Amino acid sequence: MTAPLRYFVVDAFTDRPFAGNPAAVVPLPDWRDKAWLQSVAMEMNLSETAFLVPNAQGFDLRWFTPKVEVDLCGHATLASALVVSHLSLQADRPEILFSTRSGILKALVQQDRIQLDFPIKPETEAEPPPGLMEALAVTPKYVGKNQFDYLVEVESEAEVRGLAPDFKQLSKVACRGIIVTAPSADARFDFVSRFFAPAAGVDEDPVTGSAHCCLADFWKKRLGKDKFVAFQASARGGVVHVEVREDRVLLGGQAVIVAQGELLVA
Repeated sequence: MTAPLRYFVVDAFTDRPFAGNPAAVVPLPDWRDKAWLQSVAMEMNLSETAFLVPNAQGFDLRWFTPKVEVDLCGHATLASALVVSHLSLQADRPEILFSTRSGILKALVQQDRIQLDFPIKPETEAEPPPGLMEALAVTPKYVGKNQFDYLVEVESEAEVRGLAPDFKQLSKVACRGIIVTAPSADARFDFVSRFFAPAAGVDEDPVTGSAHCCLADFWKKRLGKDKFVAFQASARGGVVHVEVREDRVLLGGQAVIVAQGELLVA
């Protein structure tokens, strides 16, 4: 009899349930076809569903929104590392290697948090595309673009928190997502951000690890340091510890398993 496929729902970049960013994690014995993976992600209906398959070094890892497969995702990688640790799938090594569409990503499960080793994704100054500023209804201090996203700097944390984008118009902007950021008004944090990706099926992502691969470089150039504590100011909220090391970014955070179950259809 075939063993049931288990899944887990993990809140990432938080130390308490029902905060941070939820991701589904589905460990698999081997790969299913892409249509099946996309259907499961659509059924889970979270910003990301991660699928894991063991390999000789660690695990192959893929991420899906309810609409598309993506090239890089931080919170679902953090969630995957917690599930690997929870199930003792790699008890002999503290560092977990994930083979992904963005290369080898490393996760180190520590006592106080999980640390991810991701590629830096710097932005360069860019003209805002038609409709972007209208959809956000803000006056930008700066607009940049990297491999995946547009980055918009605004004057204050209050502006970031007060954003109410026109998601229909925002979905027409040709990019994965839009990062909006400002310095933090709270002394505990260096900067705040929010992340919108309606074109990928996620109007607002609660806490976006991969966006901090861009934010890390952006704020390093402005603040002249390479370690930050960041807050993503979505309704759920989440804390990301960020450190720039040459062309890599270390993303640290906590995570909590809030649910588990079995897929009854194979």
